[in-house]
Amino acid sequence: MRTQLVLTCLVLLCLVLGGVAGGAAKVPRNNFYKSTSCPNAEQLIRDITWKKAKNDATLGAKLLRVHYHDCFVRGCDASILLDKVGTVDSEKEARPNLSLGGFDVIDDIKRQVDAKCPGNIVSCADILALSARDAVSFPFKTSMWEVETGRKDGNVSLASDVNGNLPSPFSDFATLKQIFANKGLNVTDLVALSGAHTIGVSHCGAFSRRLFNFTGKGDMDPTLNATYAESLKKLCPNPANPNTTVEMDPLSSTSFDSNYFNILIKQNKGLFQSDAALLNDKDSVIVIKKLQKDKTFFVEFAKSMQKMGAIQLLTGNAGEIRKNCRVRN
Repeated sequence: MRTQLVLTCLVLLCLVLGGVAGGAAKVPRNNFYKSTSCPNAEQLIRDITWKKAKNDATLGAKLLRVHYHDCFVRGCDASILLDKVGTVDSEKEARPNLSLGGFDVIDDIKRQVDAKCPGNIVSCADILALSARDAVSFPFKTSMWEVETGRKDGNVSLASDVNGNLPSPFSDFATLKQIFANKGLNVTDLVALSGAHTIGVSHCGAFSRRLFNFTGKGDMDPTLNATYAESLKKLCPNPANPNTTVEMDPLSSTSFDSNYFNILIKQNKGLFQSDAALLNDKDSVIVIKKLQKDKTFFVEFAKSMQKMGAIQLLTGNAGEIRKNCRVRN
């Protein structure tokens, strides 16, 4: 489906920087780079990303996941891209981030942008936010959500910051709701952003407990579709091959659509415990039902991505623009 989205500025994005503790802050403006020495930065990033996405149907899922994992820890400051320094592990080394991919893509986009626009003008944080949007948008040939720009890159990246800030596939609804609330996001955002599970894959370890030892008694999660569970057991026997991956949205893992919500509420085929948890709250269920149609999902996902993309931003004199996305200047 090709859908042209008409996006409007969210009230939350208009809050002054620091106006909500731990939550959304103001991004300077749309097309921030238009008034810089790299006025075509956004177009350039889109062109590079679309060229890469043409040859890699999984790129949208990869970059979207990196963007998520970045924003929930220290905000959208590209701290997820930093390599460890000495013996201190960076966010990359935290267990939930070990399976992330696409870092080389961000590096290459940064190199190409800097080659076109000398002077280190475009931040890694903006490149990550824009390329994630553009990779997901490629099949639609239009931008699926608006990305406001002007982010600076952070100087701190600690693996110890990940737990408690990043939503886990093992989380119950109360935990998910609190983590999202801490970032200025509500239940609608929680459900809409969970819809990102419509693309991409997961390693068996993220859900195998639901198949073999849900309560510690060698049992299966009774809320998981039994037929689906048996198919997962064949793909992920106990113990599973750590390199095995499974589609998060069966038979639809490269198609960005509302199928995730349909199989979740109609068939109990949410892969993760955190997916199934969305069915345990009446307000969440109301949102799930609304998002079963592509058009509604796209609109709500766009709004929530704008809010997520504005979490704890570094702007103005805060942070820096890295010359190399993997290391501080």
